[in-house]
Amino acid sequence: MKDLLVSIVRSLVNDPDAVTVDRYDQGDLVVLELRVAPDDMGKVIGKQGRIAQAIRALMKARAARDGRRVDVKIV
Repeated sequence: MKDLLVSIVRSLVNDPDAVTVDRYDQGDLVVLELRVAPDDMGKVIGKQGRIAQAIRALMKARAARDGRRVDVKIV
């Protein structure tokens, strides 16, 4: 899951080397903390949060295949 999130976000931002994801497992919940360069924060969030919502929806669909839940936090 972490690799999928990294590949999606790296294709959106201007500074792909600044993209980092930390993964924390809490039972059946996986918490993914996404960090990007400050200049790229708007590109990841999108207008009215639409891109962030789409990223979260993709990650939830991927986690459902494994029978898990996921929470993507953009930090």
